[in-house]
Amino acid sequence: MKNKKEVLVPIGKDEIIRARQTLMRYKSDKANLEKKLVANEDWWKLRHWEQLRSDKNEYKPASAWLWNVVVSKHADAMDAFPEPNLLPRSEDDVEEAKKLSSIIPVVLEQNEFERVYSELQWYKLKQGTGVYGIFWDQTKNQGLGDISIRKVDVLSLFWESGINDIQDSKNLFYVTLRDREELKNEYGLSDEEIGSTDIDITKYRYDDNVDTTDKAMVVDWYYRKGGLLHFCKFTGNTLLFSTENDPASYPYGWYEHGLYPFVFDNLFSIEGTPCGYGYIDIGKDAQTQIDLLNHSIINNAMLAAKPRYFIRGDGAVNEEEFADWTKDFVHTNGNLGRDSILQIDVNPVNPIYVSILNNKIDELKETSGNRDATNGGTSSGVTAASAIAAMQEAGGKMSRDSNRGSYMAYKQMILQCIELIRQFYTIPRQFRIIGDMGRISFTSYSNKGLCPRTQGDYFGIDMGMRTPVFDIDVSAQRANPYSKMSQNELALQFYNLGFFEPARADAALGCLEMMDFSRKESVMQRISERAGSIAVSDPPTGGKVSLSMPTAAESVMP
Repeated sequence: MKNKKEVLVPIGKDEIIRARQTLMRYKSDKANLEKKLVANEDWWKLRHWEQLRSDKNEYKPASAWLWNVVVSKHADAMDAFPEPNLLPRSEDDVEEAKKLSSIIPVVLEQNEFERVYSELQWYKLKQGTGVYGIFWDQTKNQGLGDISIRKVDVLSLFWESGINDIQDSKNLFYVTLRDREELKNEYGLSDEEIGSTDIDITKYRYDDNVDTTDKAMVVDWYYRKGGLLHFCKFTGNTLLFSTENDPASYPYGWYEHGLYPFVFDNLFSIEGTPCGYGYIDIGKDAQTQIDLLNHSIINNAMLAAKPRYFIRGDGAVNEEEFADWTKDFVHTNGNLGRDSILQIDVNPVNPIYVSILNNKIDELKETSGNRDATNGGTSSGVTAASAIAAMQEAGGKMSRDSNRGSYMAYKQMILQCIELIRQFYTIPRQFRIIGDMGRISFTSYSNKGLCPRTQGDYFGIDMGMRTPVFDIDVSAQRANPYSKMSQNELALQFYNLGFFEPARADAALGCLEMMDFSRKESVMQRISERAGSIAVSDPPTGGKVSLSMPTAAESVMP
């Protein structure tokens, strides 16, 4: 019979056992996906002959056409590296949006987000899905805590099968390996209380020998109950932490935004799963056929390059001397007949098979959108930078579509960062801001401007509280030299045409309204400001402007 204290604890040993059973069921449902992820990683490492089950002890060429597709798409993704701009939904939040637009990039920089973004794009292009993990890490910022953003391996995540959105899963498990000694020191556990690696987590085929003897599985269990997001951490059957067991400290659950702290970024979506498929899934069949044809052609060339001979068993040729190319003389016994030794003829590969090989390479390029023009190469002699940039833009539709999908996931990640700032930035923090023209300033920021605020009374009716909400506008920090060149040329054209002359402001603004280019709004704003800053305007009659000097009395008046 349980005592009163055990009854009052919502999460105990029995609940952990049931959670482990749910985790194992989720893992079983995810078996096919995990098998695909491991196989795709072998393809990425050019070790796909292991997937082809070829047991012949012979040369196995592994061409990198599919590898080149992933590398090229990753370069496109990094060229379109995103940056956020927060837009207020209410006029009262304009200043707060400006502050957050400066603070969020600093938070991302502190998390080395460019590296995280790069790693996630590699994973997304290879496996079809990249996952952001957005957590509050209490150990950062000298114990004050701060946001932590990192790439999460899909093999470590487990969710309810048959869903499209990860937020629809009833439970979500994130499994990691921790050192047993660290767990002992951090939680004061004994060897019996610490779990083992009994949960068979699927692993990639590593080059090194990965020893997990001194490791233990630690499970982060996220679940919703009573409209709140709760969090539980356990190892084996031992509870390490639970928000539900401490309602006084966590009255609103683990994260007040109520979302699982994971954002999925899919390349090509699939129904019935939050994961997608990537370029390796698309191109592996064509790459297989390319390598099999390469295998046959190269073997044929190697056979033809090294002559082989028929030798009669009763022949009179000294075989050792014949095989030794350093011997000037080969001895024979008796007469040397024409049938004593005969070279084996090797028929060369028909040119049609070389054409088939080239067609398969072209097929892989076309299906993946990795054409020569996309990578800067041309076959028609185009050498002008502007022409190459135009061809790249025309051939990069698939990359732009993928980047837009990444921006959608990026928005969700930024929104979760804002919610964590709203919840945890209770103490002002210092930030270094790089402003216009590279000016460095320091500012203090807290969640005071993000907390719910009263809307006042209207006609005697209390309008209640309002929480500031923002929209995220994502733009690309273009690193492509051709794009930078075209932007610079466009700016010079505006200057030469007199767009920045205040007298031509109306005509310039009318022209700009019909155009579409990056940062158009800031250019229009600058022209409007310059036009409005003119102290003296031309008279409507076209006459001269007369300027009167102030008198001595006027000059000293305040």
